[in-house]
Parts: sequence; structure tokens; C-alpha cells
Amino acid sequence: MDSIQEILYSLPFLTITSAILAYVMATRLNLYPVIINISKTKNLMDEPDDKRVRTDKVPNLGGMGLFITFSLTLLLFVPFLKNTVLELSHLLSMLSATIILLFLGIKNNIVLMTSKKKIVIQIIAVSMVCILQDVRISDFHGLLGIEELPYFASIAFSIFVFVLVINAVNLIDGIDGLAASISILASLGFGIMFYMADNYVMTLMSAILIGSLMGFLKYNLSADSKIFMGDGGSLIVGFLLAYQGIKFMNINPENVQFYNSENSSILLLAILSYPLFDLLRVFIVRMIQKKSPFVADHNHIHHRLLRLGLNHKQATLFLLASNLTLIIITYFTINLPINLNLIVVVSFGCVLYLLPYLSVFEEFK
Repeated sequence: MDSIQEILYSLPFLTITSAILAYVMATRLNLYPVIINISKTKNLMDEPDDKRVRTDKVPNLGGMGLFITFSLTLLLFVPFLKNTVLELSHLLSMLSATIILLFLGIKNNIVLMTSKKKIVIQIIAVSMVCILQDVRISDFHGLLGIEELPYFASIAFSIFVFVLVINAVNLIDGIDGLAASISILASLGFGIMFYMADNYVMTLMSAILIGSLMGFLKYNLSADSKIFMGDGGSLIVGFLLAYQGIKFMNINPENVQFYNSENSSILLLAILSYPLFDLLRVFIVRMIQKKSPFVADHNHIHHRLLRLGLNHKQATLFLLASNLTLIIITYFTINLPINLNLIVVVSFGCVLYLLPYLSVFEEFK
């Protein structure tokens, strides 16, 4: 009996079971078909315009399904985690922040909001975890010559990172499967690190998010029952990736034996490299063209791949492979001095992500 209980409470069993349950909940309970039907009935659809890749109406409340599968599965596994009252309060504040971001995204899909209002609400949501949970980046470990940050600088910078990642993920949600696939890769990377460090809560969170996203992908890539993540989905997924990333940077170094924990910030940049690189490149291009950095256009890397003749799945696979390649390169160079490691990762990242812009590819269009 004790051996069975030991297996049930073991981290490998809980990790695999939680991911499978999240996927089953998303695909076998008619959750997304119901959301799709409601969206069509109430005309809550992604309307095609000159900024959209598609020309047909598609339901865009996929974020609701993602939130339901993620939050319910996480709550179902809470009794297995042997949490303290403090840890439970942290989970509740994290879920509260996702609820705020979910409704912000849904409202923006229905009634377009100004960028200023969206940023303010995002700051309020992420402040709940940065201040109440103390989830923050406190030490740069010598990156760019910066060591430990003062408390208020740490809070301000952490809020900035949250908002940056949230909006970066939101911006790459432009073609079928891309945002979900990149987020699965990122969560898998974080999850492996948490698993190796025996962090039960964060390992399960990563696994549940992976299962939830895989369930969503089944419908996002479907020809007959397609649904988009929408702003509600991309905002909460971006938030959860930033949450995992900052928690990853705060893993106890004593629990890390398979990589240089002093360079964890570089590995974090590699894991989230595609959405961050695409956001930075698009903002720079828009400012050079004297446009608002917040105005949507067709200047993302995935748009370039579509113009070269790739379909949505091929473009997604290309960018997923590029991101994975950069993560592998970073892992094998992680023992370099931190600033040299940053130069290596940024250099390889520029090569990988700007490859589609080489004129030679026009010949194969």
C-alpha cells in the first residue's frame, strides 16, 4: 500500500498524469465545440481585415478553453502537492492575475481598447504576483556588469519583463499553431529545469500548460472546428511563460547540477527568444518607418515566411526549429562567461531568425 501511495505522489507520475488530464479535458469533454458554438451564435468572431492573414471569420475565444483546462487541472492536483498556506495563497494570486488578463483579452477582442489601457491593466495584474508573491528578478549575476538589484528596482524591472513577455506572445499569435507551439516548447524547457530541481509546483504547472495547449492545438489546426486563441488566450499564456521564467531564474543553485545557474538569465532569453526577438524587430522597423509601434501590420517574421510561399504549419515548424536550435546552442555554451554567453546567443539568434530575409530565398518563392 505504501509503495502505491509513493508512486501516486511521485513527481514523474504527477507530471505525466496532469499533462494527460489537461489534454483529455480539452479534447474529450466538448469544451471547445461548445465555445465555438457560442462564439458563432453571439458572433464573437475574429473579423477579417487588411491586417489579418485569413479572410474568413473564426471564433476567437480559445483563451476561455485554455483557462478552464489549465486552472481546473491545476486545482485538481493541489491536494497532491502538500502545499503550505503560503504556497496556496501564491497559487490563488497567480490564478487571479490570469483571470484579469483573460477578461482583458476577451474585452479587447469584442471592443478594441487603447494600448495605454491594456498596459495599465496588465501592470495591475502582474503586480499581484510581483509584490504579493515576491516573484521577481533580484540578481543579474554580473550580466552587463549588474549584480543584485535594489528591491524597488527589482519590482519595477520584473513588472516590465512580465508585460514585455505577455505582449511578445500576443504579437506572435498571427498564424495557426505558432503561439501555442512556441509556448509548448518554452514550457517544456522550463518544466525540465523544474523537474531536475525537484520543484513539484512549477513542474506540474509547466506540464498542465503543455497539456492545455496541446488540446487547444487540436482545434486551432482543425479545418472544420477551428478556433483562435484570441487576446484572452495569448495574454494568459504570455503571463504564465513569464511567471515560469522568473521562477526558473530563482531556482535554488544548490538544486542545479546540470547547467550553470549563474547564466540562467541567458538560458531564459534563449527559451523565449522568438517572441522577444520578433517584438523587438517589429518595434524597431515601425519606429524607423515613423509608425506607432503598437499599430498592427504584416511585418512579423511569420508574415515573411508566408510571403516566401510557406503555409501556416510550415512557417510554424520553421520558427519552432529555429527556437529549439538556439536553446540547444545556449545549453552547450552555458559555461561561458555570462556576457560572452549573451553575445553568442544574440548572434546566433539574429542569424537564425533573420535567415528568411536573405535575398537568396526569393529565388525559391
